[in-house]
Amino acid sequence: MTTDTLLRAAVAHHQRGALAEADALYAQVLQRDPDNFDALHLSGVVARQRGDAPLALQLIGRAIALDGTRAIAHCNLGAALQDAGRDSDALASYERALALQPDYALALCNRGNALRRLGRPDEALDSYAAALALSPRYPEALCNRALALQELGRHDEALDGFAAALQARPAYAEAINGAAVSLLATGKAEQALQGFDRALQLKPGYAEAWCGRGGMLLYAGQFDAALDSYRHALAARPGYARAQLGLANTLRVLGRHDAAIAAYRQAKELGADAATVDYLLAALGAGAAPAASPPGYVAALFDGYAPRFERHLVGELRYRTPEALAGLLGRHLTRQGGNDVLDLGCGTGLCAPLLRPFARRLEGVDLSRAMLERAAALELYDGLACADIVPFLRDGSGRWDVLVAADVLVYVGDLAALFAAARQAMRADAVFAFSVETLEEGTFALRPSGRYAHSGAYLRELAARHGLALRALEPCTLRQDSGTDVAGLLAVLVRGTD
Repeated sequence: MTTDTLLRAAVAHHQRGALAEADALYAQVLQRDPDNFDALHLSGVVARQRGDAPLALQLIGRAIALDGTRAIAHCNLGAALQDAGRDSDALASYERALALQPDYALALCNRGNALRRLGRPDEALDSYAAALALSPRYPEALCNRALALQELGRHDEALDGFAAALQARPAYAEAINGAAVSLLATGKAEQALQGFDRALQLKPGYAEAWCGRGGMLLYAGQFDAALDSYRHALAARPGYARAQLGLANTLRVLGRHDAAIAAYRQAKELGADAATVDYLLAALGAGAAPAASPPGYVAALFDGYAPRFERHLVGELRYRTPEALAGLLGRHLTRQGGNDVLDLGCGTGLCAPLLRPFARRLEGVDLSRAMLERAAALELYDGLACADIVPFLRDGSGRWDVLVAADVLVYVGDLAALFAAARQAMRADAVFAFSVETLEEGTFALRPSGRYAHSGAYLRELAARHGLALRALEPCTLRQDSGTDVAGLLAVLVRGTD
């Protein structure tokens, strides 16, 4: 059998998905002709399909060293580089492929994927659009474009994109899963769950869908079902950091603290965000508590919580802090209207209707973009900013008459920097009203819930240290947690004239 005949047979096996047979024949070709471009290149493609990115890089790299003019080889090298987590290098390979063949739809789509993974979703959209201009019913480009829209928070457009991908390929598990994520983000929980389940029917080992399902069930309070989903994800993809972190979070909520600690440590070893894991370990007493919750943890927590935030907090947890705090604030304002008011950690805007009557101008600041989108829809704020509250306050020196923080300081332990920034941002006679969870002794403590509690003595000491007069410090019930009242304090501080 000639070398060409062997190569054609190998390609035929490869096209049928018989990777072992194809690989064996490619190896025979390379025994006869070690510098055979096609056998090297396609052996590398087989290696990538079998999950061996290092071997794929070696083989395709050798092929390109022999002939660097083949766009397809640069495109496949880019895919192997992405598998290896080298997204910048992958982008460069796709650019080389497109320099050789500008009308290469696959390279344009893959270029979009690399840009998206590099945090450049707007540029990714342009690359997908170019791919779709060449091939309008290209399922992967349609689906990946929808994923970029999803990352930009444009969920309605993303859903249209996933629908278009499913028209081009009806049994497309990735598009169904993507649609489920956007359905959940727009508050359509039941449809989202159906989507995750449908994706798993098509692709039972789809770890991302198991994780999406697990996260949804965890937020819904179906803890045992969430645990089961995360275990399925780990069975499908051992070492999957996202699934391991979800498993640890569920064990923590279930009160299985020793198992949660072990799971968090394993999640950190697998590459989960170290700051988040260390924080949650500290909440379980397995490490030193930081001064505040990591901003990335808070943003991710509330981005995921946004679709059901108000229904869960008000309906299920009997959350009444905004009403209680606004009532106390009203009793201590010297001017009942015409104030410049800042809603710190405004979330979806639960405080906005209560603060609007006090305000000439009402602004909000929050770390969660998903929360801010819902707050904007109320059309009650004159301005909204996605930022950490302490730097935001520092940038607004002497600007505010009223600061309000309802259920926000539970994510800040050491309040000294916040009090200093608040005083700097307040005008003379301005008011700062906030809530905390009650700590009976000490200064502050991080609880297993992942929230901080503060003592009244600590608040008094901080107020005095920062030149803020304590006008009110009243006990209250903030909400319920697992059917138990959560005790809190409502405080009103005033900045006098210097």
